Amino acid sequence: MTPDLDAVRGWVDASLASLEASRQRIDDLNVYPVPDGDTGTNLTLTVRSLRDSLSESEAEERVAIARDVTRGALMGARGNSGVILSQIVRGAAEALGEAERIDARTVASALRSASDAAYRAVRRPVEGTMLSVIRELAEEAESRSGAEVRDVLLSLVPRGEAAVARTPQQLDVLREAGVVDAGGAGLLELVRGLAAGATGEEIPEAPAALEAVGVDAIHQEQSLYRYCTVFLVEGESLDRDALEEELERLGDSLLVVGDATALKVHVHTDDPGKALSLGTAAGTIDRVEIANVHEQAQRREGRLLVALADRPRTGVVAVVVGDGNRRLFQSLGAAKIVEGGQTMNPSTADLLAAIESVDGDEVLLLPNNSNVILAAEQAAGLASKPVEVIAADSIPAGLAAMVPFDTERSAAENAAEMREAVEAVSTGEVTVASRDVEMNGVAIRKGAWLGLADGEAVAGGDDFDEVAGAVVERLLAGPRGVLTLLTGDEQPQLDALLERIAKRHPEVELDVQAGGQPHYPLLLSAE
Repeated sequence: MTPDLDAVRGWVDASLASLEASRQRIDDLNVYPVPDGDTGTNLTLTVRSLRDSLSESEAEERVAIARDVTRGALMGARGNSGVILSQIVRGAAEALGEAERIDARTVASALRSASDAAYRAVRRPVEGTMLSVIRELAEEAESRSGAEVRDVLLSLVPRGEAAVARTPQQLDVLREAGVVDAGGAGLLELVRGLAAGATGEEIPEAPAALEAVGVDAIHQEQSLYRYCTVFLVEGESLDRDALEEELERLGDSLLVVGDATALKVHVHTDDPGKALSLGTAAGTIDRVEIANVHEQAQRREGRLLVALADRPRTGVVAVVVGDGNRRLFQSLGAAKIVEGGQTMNPSTADLLAAIESVDGDEVLLLPNNSNVILAAEQAAGLASKPVEVIAADSIPAGLAAMVPFDTERSAAENAAEMREAVEAVSTGEVTVASRDVEMNGVAIRKGAWLGLADGEAVAGGDDFDEVAGAVVERLLAGPRGVLTLLTGDEQPQLDALLERIAKRHPEVELDVQAGGQPHYPLLLSAE
């Protein structure tokens, strides 16, 4: 593998696109080292600078390309995260530029060099940050040094997701806020874009658990210092250690990175003028940026409070099969649909992922199939938010449960009424027997119609109208006001059945919908 400048530009473009798509989310995750809500923006601006430097570059040799990449990242580094990213880029670019060929071992060496450079850049490295993520990415690449480059790059995405998910366990402020590290999340998006750009593969989006921003993440203690001050110092024989020692007296979040000709400085201080004076004493300063981190934190808090006010308190996850049924659940307010039903039961992991993706503090889970209820209960027990399982065992029962649902009520409050709705509805099914069977005293031959009401066989035979009619009569034996019929993907002819119902039960309202479910040409519910 021998990438040229055009290939590198394409990889950077893909990484930037991935990061920009998540910039706002990463800003919102930002609580460490201070909750200024700018990590996604700073990372994006840093990568844009890198891209712009490559756009102007005419380099042909890898060493020259690496030099342009390194300088572009350093010149444009913004904020704490951007400065650290510039060193990750520097370490990786130096290793790749010196390599004779790009293979899996070279990729592993580049990521290890990137990790080492990032850790060297920070005077007091803290685990649970983007440092931890780049280190784990290096470890992953080293464990696959005998594989193809493509496979190594693709393996970095799930390892990065796991590393980001672990950051709250490593850093107390993240655990207390209920978020993952913003810098690590941003680095993951860059890797996601790189893997997609370099391999041509479509990379899945980040798990919802890595995106959640709850109320605990909004109200955070502000920085001790008011101004985030970033500038470049250029000169000859610059003394990084001496400048860093002087700047450390002015504040915190200090980073001084670069080489003897160019140093990028990042510091939080109440006296940005003094910091700039120290820079001018050392060399020529440029690219000065001063931001009020207290105002940034207030803007972030206000933005998240508005978003939280618009956020539903409770969301519904429903297991559904059939396009028509999906639309019905969504029209009644279901936030997330998991594909599944008879012969295609979703796993506990599928249900858990759907629960975590719901934009709400609490979740109601509708399995809509008796075979899914156990997995639903297991998923509820593993979820990071309160979950109530409504044990609907069919799609019609699930639809009945959705009628009283209210997003503004708690899951427990909704669950009480939804369970009552499930208890009050009678459901029926008309299907084709897959084998000879005797159920509830009814003998049915393989290939004949089989009618069930509330799970019990009530009719069987070759005449669809007779079998479906028997199911209807059982469902309407008690006082009922509405009969809903959901047709399957092989829609039966219902004219005769509907005419029969209208004559025998003129007081009952009929609601016919195209459900689209397989295996069951007709599902029914009576309320």
